[in-house]
Amino acid sequence: MNQINTGNIFLLHHVREDESSEDVKLIGAFSSKKKAEEIKNEMVVLPGFKDYPKGFSIDEYIIDKKYWEEGFG
Repeated sequence: MNQINTGNIFLLHHVREDESSEDVKLIGAFSSKKKAEEIKNEMVVLPGFKDYPKGFSIDEYIIDKKYWEEGFG
């Protein structure tokens, strides 16, 4: 039988913005904020990322919760 994870997940993103574009990378999804921080610390020294160290963000989400309520147009 499959076990259902009803906890939280932590998404680690990196965004590089300039005058004309935005480049968003999903680095990964982690079971704890601590693990996401550890991976961020590994990534921040890598080529490209080290030029934009403030581009990292960690967002917490509840699994199986809908976050977008409306359409778009």
